[in-house]
Amino acid sequence: MLDAHGLIAEWSQEAEALLGYPAHEVVGRPAAGLLTGTSGTTTTGGAAPEAVPVTGGCRVTLRDRAGLPLEAELWVCPRVTEDAALTWTVSLAEARGVDPREYDRAVLGALLSQSPVGLHIVDTDLRLVRFNSASQGMRGVRAEDVIGQRARDVAPGLVTDVIEQILQHVLETGEPVIDFIQPGYPPADPLHERVFSMSAFRLQNPAGDVLGVATVVVDVTDRFRARARLDLLDDASTQIGTTLDVARTAEELAQVAVPRVADAVAVDVLDSVFFGQAPEPGPVTDDVTLRRTAFRTADGYGDGDGAQSAYAIGEKISFDSPTPFTQVLADLRPRLIRHVDGDSEWLARDPTRAVRIREGRVHSLMVVPLTARGVVLGLAGFYRAKGPDPFDEDDLTVATELAARAAVCVDNARRYTREHTAALVLQNSLLPQRLPAQNAVDAAFSYLPAGAGGRPWYDVVPLSGARAAIVVGSIAGHGMHAVATMGRLRAATHSLAALDLAPDEVLAHLNDLMVHLGEEGQQAAAGQPHDDRPTTATCAYAVYDPISRHLVLARAGHPAPLIAYPDGRVEAVDAPEGQPLGANGMPFETAELQLPEGSLIALFNHGLVRGEPDEGLPRLQRLLAHPRSTVQETCDAVIYSELSGRPAEDVVLLVARTRVLGEDQVASWTFPSDPAIVTTARTLADRQLASWKMSDLAFTTELVVSELVTNALRYAGGTIQLRLIRDRALICEVTDGSSAAPHLRHPRTTDEGGRGLLLVTQLTHRWGTRHNPRGKTIWTEQPLPERPTATQPPAADT
Repeated sequence: MLDAHGLIAEWSQEAEALLGYPAHEVVGRPAAGLLTGTSGTTTTGGAAPEAVPVTGGCRVTLRDRAGLPLEAELWVCPRVTEDAALTWTVSLAEARGVDPREYDRAVLGALLSQSPVGLHIVDTDLRLVRFNSASQGMRGVRAEDVIGQRARDVAPGLVTDVIEQILQHVLETGEPVIDFIQPGYPPADPLHERVFSMSAFRLQNPAGDVLGVATVVVDVTDRFRARARLDLLDDASTQIGTTLDVARTAEELAQVAVPRVADAVAVDVLDSVFFGQAPEPGPVTDDVTLRRTAFRTADGYGDGDGAQSAYAIGEKISFDSPTPFTQVLADLRPRLIRHVDGDSEWLARDPTRAVRIREGRVHSLMVVPLTARGVVLGLAGFYRAKGPDPFDEDDLTVATELAARAAVCVDNARRYTREHTAALVLQNSLLPQRLPAQNAVDAAFSYLPAGAGGRPWYDVVPLSGARAAIVVGSIAGHGMHAVATMGRLRAATHSLAALDLAPDEVLAHLNDLMVHLGEEGQQAAAGQPHDDRPTTATCAYAVYDPISRHLVLARAGHPAPLIAYPDGRVEAVDAPEGQPLGANGMPFETAELQLPEGSLIALFNHGLVRGEPDEGLPRLQRLLAHPRSTVQETCDAVIYSELSGRPAEDVVLLVARTRVLGEDQVASWTFPSDPAIVTTARTLADRQLASWKMSDLAFTTELVVSELVTNALRYAGGTIQLRLIRDRALICEVTDGSSAAPHLRHPRTTDEGGRGLLLVTQLTHRWGTRHNPRGKTIWTEQPLPERPTATQPPAADT
């Protein structure tokens, strides 16, 4: 303890142990006497050295009792006693190790001359004051050449406007900047780009005056490039293979690689792979044909035509051997050509490619095969022209990894293309190529397959009584299973239509079939979790009668058909939507309309009006309000206006213009239940055929009328209606009040009856039964007699 005059007031045992002086020898003496270079003989009344407050520790050399020097660390702090006297507490400890100031000097010297970490000090005008000459960016730069210059002039390829703004901000605010990433060209190597991490902080003296900014710069090129490669591969995993399209996948590979890997990328796929075929495993011969599938360049690549591909997209390519391209296909190993020589012999074998390489100023090249599951799918060429650095092994590793990922996606797309093509071929074989001939409606369709969004089907089915059924449906799914299900539903629709069932009954039977198919699919998928068999479908089924102009319609989860009337009105049929087929919903309901002749009935699937609900349907209504001269032209006009480019899902549109059979084509009579009417019915039928100039059919028609009317009298009772229709065939209908359907028998030779319907079957082209609310109708059709042509004279009477 020292008093206010610097005299030792107290001396601890620890001090005695450290310096050897007992307390009675030092108390009352000046503390300065313990320092080396002093005599220590100051008298009590002598002048004491001036006390200087010390706020931090320092290193001093003391003299112990034996006169030997002792290195000690010293701390001094003031203390006020109870009587307000100022004293000082002094703490001493034997110094251990090196003087911390020596460390400070050593660290500063190492940072400025030995450390690989760059240290640069600039003044308030951003002029270079000190720098680390051993750092990679400044190695070999002489201090006398750069000291005093502005940082921008010392490293113009590295110190940008942004860097100057950062340094100025640190000067003004004192806020440090940590780990700012800056790519550029250092003064020591101005031809090769490096990436640096810069941290900056302000320098001040003890008085608080700003001296400048110190920047610590670390070369993180390798770490940055490694991270960039990982980011690139991560992006490739999400950006390559977004679709099951070979060409699109190749384009995505080029988009990911340019400009992050190369200045230009060309992707060539085997011609067979492009169309979904599977090549043989292993390498391929050099005479294989490829197809240019994708080509992409970075901005500023080449001059003029140098940015163009040597081959057009879709053009077939073959290579002369040997070249890096044929070698890659032969051994499936990537090739790195660090320096492309324009006079190379392999370039001379491909003049077209050689011209493009020279015009594009390509100086480095990588050729990588596209292989997946042991199969060669094509190759990718990576070209570098802009930077001076050639490709290296790390670049080749990245390019190979990108090509491997793209190859798997290309192979998936190839497999899908093969299955998709097979599904389209099968689907086209299951759909009608042309609509059947009938006189109820004038119909046309447009079908655009897209391979997604469901498998639609469409049909016009001639029915008895000159009627026609119009149907459009769609399977929820795609692939072979969806096509097969579509075929089964279309076949079932034909069978149900032949039974003359009402539209709601047809949909009910189709729903049962779809439920059954769904149960079968669940059983099949029990051991195959990736089985994607469809379980639901939509359908709209309508029946039009050209005699009564009556339309009956029912739908199952399908868009409501539109009716375009001759007066320009276009309205949706107000029919309950119903549940999709296979959903096991409520029973289906029907809607009935009376249509004037020339009305347009438009049935379509969701793909035609997909999008905003308040835009697609109104636009379709406006188009149908102005029909063309033919239904096919109307159908095509709607497709051209509604769609732009390839549709996102399959689209089908079926348009039917209603016709009406005139009164001169239909004859109808109603008879009471009396056996005498059989003769009357034959007579009336014979007269009607004569008026139609169809007396050739009078004999068979009389037999048919007699048999059908007789059966109605025998089994039904009540009034009986006979109707003859002259359409594409002669139709004979007998309607009675019984719902019991007739049964065709095959009598023995000894049987006395049962030959009536058998006779009808032999005399007519076809026959059947349809039910109605008041009973049933039995109908027959006979082919119309052939009329002699102008070049064929009538046969002579015999």
